[in-house]
Amino acid sequence: MTSAAIMGAGSWGTAFAAVMADAGTDVTLWARRAEAADAINTERRNVAYLPELQLAERISATADAAQALEGADLVVLAVPSQSLRGNLEQWRDVLPQGAPLVSLMKGIELGTHLRMSQVIAEVAGVPLAQVAVVSGPNLAKEIAQKQPAAAVVAAPHHGLRAKVAEACAAPYFRPYTNADVVGTEIAGAVKNVIALAVGMAHGLGLGENTTATLLTRGLAETARLGAALGADPQTFLGLAGVGDMAATCSSRLSRNHAFGLALGEGQTLEEVTAQASQTAEGVKSCRSIVELARSVDVDMPICDGVHAILYEGWGPQEMVRALMSRSRKSERV
Repeated sequence: MTSAAIMGAGSWGTAFAAVMADAGTDVTLWARRAEAADAINTERRNVAYLPELQLAERISATADAAQALEGADLVVLAVPSQSLRGNLEQWRDVLPQGAPLVSLMKGIELGTHLRMSQVIAEVAGVPLAQVAVVSGPNLAKEIAQKQPAAAVVAAPHHGLRAKVAEACAAPYFRPYTNADVVGTEIAGAVKNVIALAVGMAHGLGLGENTTATLLTRGLAETARLGAALGADPQTFLGLAGVGDMAATCSSRLSRNHAFGLALGEGQTLEEVTAQASQTAEGVKSCRSIVELARSVDVDMPICDGVHAILYEGWGPQEMVRALMSRSRKSERV
């Protein structure tokens, strides 16, 4: 029987713990706060994030990282992307030798421009072949309600992909496999920025034509960056690409969409950040994505516009004008 340590008891970490338990995997969930771990063990609920989700008995929780990791066959990392390096540096010496490391995170690291799998390999001192990525249209609240959903397990080798997929194949959660780690991670990171843009558009009162335009051109930006980094173009037409973008950009369950919506309605970055109870990954990753794109000479005007709103003092209407006044060109460029 497979056992997994899930490092991070936020919404997605908790929902994924439920998925793995329903797939027959024994799960130890690491929570940053001891009181959260105690509540999970006694009340079978994570009250702070998914209070409606009744957690299975095969899930236990602890605030002791070494205890969570001891003997795990799989280590699943589910912390905010920009805190991954710091957390892994603390856990590195107690990671189970040879265990696959699975990333649930969607971001590009500030400063280094590394994808999450690259950060994991570098800090943990393991080969990239030991790292897998799970991505796709997976809004945590809907997964917690056991609504049917699918995801992609990306890893360099078939054996690792198959092992992770088997450990999370629940009756309502269908994992597909993909060898394209680069494309899967780039799609997951960039869609958060596009979701901010769509949320802003909705905050401005703009409708479905604008939404569809941002989704389509946002996907084009994502694919351009992915291609420059060696990704498989087909990845962006699948669950990790258009699937995840459609869910994140269209749903008000999406933190990035909600954050963008508030900006579009006129709140400042500081006001929205102060009110947010959970991390909107696109806010910080936007900067590293724009820098990464410039380093490989890839044009990403929507991401540039979001960056200008977040960090250069633009308003959402200025972004609209900038996008609509760009010089005309072929759609396929």
